[in-house]
Amino acid sequence: MSILYYTLNNSVFTNFAFYSTAAVVKMMGMSALTTLKRMSKDAFANPEDLSLAKNKTAVITLADPDVERVRRNHLNDIENIVPFVLVGLFYVGTNPDRDTALWHFRVFFISRVLHTLTYQLALPQPSRFITCAIGYLTTLSMASRVLLNVRP
Repeated sequence: MSILYYTLNNSVFTNFAFYSTAAVVKMMGMSALTTLKRMSKDAFANPEDLSLAKNKTAVITLADPDVERVRRNHLNDIENIVPFVLVGLFYVGTNPDRDTALWHFRVFFISRVLHTLTYQLALPQPSRFITCAIGYLTTLSMASRVLLNVRP
């Protein structure tokens, strides 16, 4: 791997920087969505948060289905976006074809956005499975390139 691959003069790196950052920001948005959902439902997980409740008779709950849906979606993002970013950094170092790399990055990001939409809108399966699998396979494709090109 060459340090020259990790400069803004390398279009593979700049494309990776854009799409990985967009994916991380999307993942961070799930934290904000969880907070908004908790507040709108008065479904707080900690006693000190009850002071924020609209309904002063609100109680601690970890079982609100709407909040839990957002939390599971966020957890799925963590399980998929973090590996994409890590594998992607190594993938850039293999000096992949620019267009192939760009499609990997785009497909992954679009799959994560679609996964969130299918999850939050509770669209019927296998829509959520397919959108998750596409992103997962994209990361595996990049990982295979790394494993085939890097020798310990």
